[in-house]
Amino acid sequence: MSEHRSRKDAVRNREAVLAAADALFARRENAEDVTTAEVAAAAGVGKGTLFRAFGDRAGLLRALYEARLEPLGAAVGTGPPPLGPDTPPAERVPALLDALLRFKLDNRALALALEDGDASPYRTEHYARWHALLRTLLERIPVAADSGFTAHVLLAAIRADLVEHLAGPGGLGREELRARLAELVGTVLTPAPAGPGPAGG
Repeated sequence: MSEHRSRKDAVRNREAVLAAADALFARRENAEDVTTAEVAAAAGVGKGTLFRAFGDRAGLLRALYEARLEPLGAAVGTGPPPLGPDTPPAERVPALLDALLRFKLDNRALALALEDGDASPYRTEHYARWHALLRTLLERIPVAADSGFTAHVLLAAIRADLVEHLAGPGGLGREELRARLAELVGTVLTPAPAGPGPAGG
């Protein structure tokens, strides 16, 4: 088999595995119910092919998560307002966090499985990307004394385990959760009132 044919087969197999995993995860409430053997069978490949493409189950989860994130990443990179780069930072920050929250809500099982499976979700590529963007935007808004710390705090508000806790059975509805997040972000981005001036002598 030629090297070119081998590469084409590898790409096709990777796409087939991602498509199969996407369909299986979409149908299951609990991501732990989806096994690599089941994904491989649905994709029509052997488990060895799956592991060669993604390393392990965590690698497959990360790849699927990144694939689902691509439209949001494109909107942030080159899209129109409110997510695109032409949006003023004070408007882009809440729009970005709202979009990430909606993504977590739409992909709760996958996001939770990924964050639970990683030794540290703060060291993942996607977390580093969002943190760096938020930090850069916050540096252009004169309200955060430490933009890096503030970016971590805002991202913590949409961690998958917290979203699952808040939006689980009997919890907050989607729109109420979005409203609560918007209120938090608005508070963070609102300049503190000036304190009293020095006492007269």
